[in-house]
Amino acid sequence: MEITFKQLDPETDIPELSALAARIWNAYYPEVITQEQIDYMLGQSYNAESLKKQMTEDNHVFTGAYIDGKMAGYISVSTDGLGEYFIHKLYVDTSIHKKGIGKALFEFVFKDKKYTAIRLTVNRQNFKAVNFYFRIGFIIERVADFDIGNGFVMNDFVMVCKP
Repeated sequence: MEITFKQLDPETDIPELSALAARIWNAYYPEVITQEQIDYMLGQSYNAESLKKQMTEDNHVFTGAYIDGKMAGYISVSTDGLGEYFIHKLYVDTSIHKKGIGKALFEFVFKDKKYTAIRLTVNRQNFKAVNFYFRIGFIIERVADFDIGNGFVMNDFVMVCKP
């Protein structure tokens, strides 16, 4: 299985990204959060307007992982310009978990970066993801709860990876 990587373009790649996100969230997250929260979060973060804003105004760099020309996963990262990075999103199609795609995305994005810290947030009940991040070198920095509106709260770990 050959994985190729490409920085996603806000003019051409949003429909495929949005469709993949919906498949992943609807297949994976019902065991972690309610369907109502899934629908709300998809509507807030994965509609075309929001994704375009993240890419063009918020300076989130999205990289897609492709297998046989089809997007299989993606990562979204921003930096403060001083060596600290934040992973906003790192997702892989649930039908191909445990194939090294998430780790390959992480390594592709950070292989040449000089960083002092990489942070991310992950749902505390998302044990598979938490364990994945442990395996690639992250530790739990703190517990955080984020009110995301509409009566929903994200109950997360803030995790950090340092060189």
